[in-house]
Amino acid sequence: MSTPSPGRAAGMGFIMVTVLIDMISIGVMVPVLPHIVGLFTGSNDEQTLGFLAVTLAFGVANFFGSPILGALSDRYGRRPVLLMGFAGLAVSFFVTALASALWMLVAVRLFSGAMQANIAIANAYVADISTPEDRAKRFGMLGAMFGLGFMLGPVIGGVLGDINVRYPFFLAGSLAVLNWFYGFFVLPESLPKERRRPIERHRLSPWSALKGLAGLKGVGALVWVLGLSSLAQFMLHNSWVLYTKFKFGWGPGQVGWSLFLVGIVSVLSQGVLLKPLLKRFQPRQLALVGLVSGGLAFMGYGLATEGWVLYVIICFNLLGGVAQASMQSIISNAADAKHQGSTMGAVSSLNSLMAVLAPVASLELLRWVSHLPVGSIWIGLPFFVSAALMGVATLITLRFFRSHPAPAVAPSA
Repeated sequence: MSTPSPGRAAGMGFIMVTVLIDMISIGVMVPVLPHIVGLFTGSNDEQTLGFLAVTLAFGVANFFGSPILGALSDRYGRRPVLLMGFAGLAVSFFVTALASALWMLVAVRLFSGAMQANIAIANAYVADISTPEDRAKRFGMLGAMFGLGFMLGPVIGGVLGDINVRYPFFLAGSLAVLNWFYGFFVLPESLPKERRRPIERHRLSPWSALKGLAGLKGVGALVWVLGLSSLAQFMLHNSWVLYTKFKFGWGPGQVGWSLFLVGIVSVLSQGVLLKPLLKRFQPRQLALVGLVSGGLAFMGYGLATEGWVLYVIICFNLLGGVAQASMQSIISNAADAKHQGSTMGAVSSLNSLMAVLAPVASLELLRWVSHLPVGSIWIGLPFFVSAALMGVATLITLRFFRSHPAPAVAPSA
């Protein structure tokens, strides 16, 4: 594959633009995907089951595909794998926009899940170009782009979705195509040829990837923390649209504006606050604070009696976003320079496994309470479970940090 402008050095600016466009395209579909599933179902119960099938399809395919894509990026570079992911997203969005049956949505989400691991590869890209000392800050910058994308994408998708639930997917597909062209003509490669390594067949299995992640020196039980916190987050993502519909009667537009606020808070948390916080606190301390803040927010979401209360809780969870960047830097620093793609692919596999479990848990819990009247506190059941998961993750983290002193940061490879 041809490379853009030979000699152009990889830098944070390039990958931040890539991630921003990617997250806007993904964010556009978030408020409307459950509603397009509703076109092919006749009740709240059927809509919940249909959305479960669609989200489960993506999670299963991504779980098995992520370690393969991570290994390919270690062998051939980050850029080709990112381009493949953008192409997969474009096809997925356009087919979803034109879908005439539920099975088409399930099939295209299987395809999309197998084709893209953009977040994992973007994280590996950042690890390639960063010293260990800078990784927490730069993962925070990347997280800010995720937040900015989710600030713009869902509100655009929500406004368009109120007009027609298919329109956001045409826009998302167009943005994915735009990102492919940007990646092909502008984005430089971050992984030098001398740091690439051959594909090892045993690393292509997601189970082997997870085993290798658990074996990283200095990580240990934090793999459980990453898994539990990811499961809680995915339960939130899978429940939010239907939860707000069942409890408060929200449509795509209202969901989009709520996620717009989530994006603003994420940008402030990871793009503005994280850098000064890292000057005063260790990533370990910030990870703990973020986990506690996230757990309290989940409980608040479930207990909310009015829709406006959700906006207040989102604002108070300002420190919740620092946990992910801090944990990411701890795990990245435990891997050597030649294994960043596989390591981030393993993290993506772990997240994908949680993405498989989350809809089964959250949407089944939501289905149990979908018959309850609008405003019932028990409709928040998935969030109560998520809060409990975050509580367990916090206790494991606290115990691990107490028994494992922070290692000295190694010099950059």
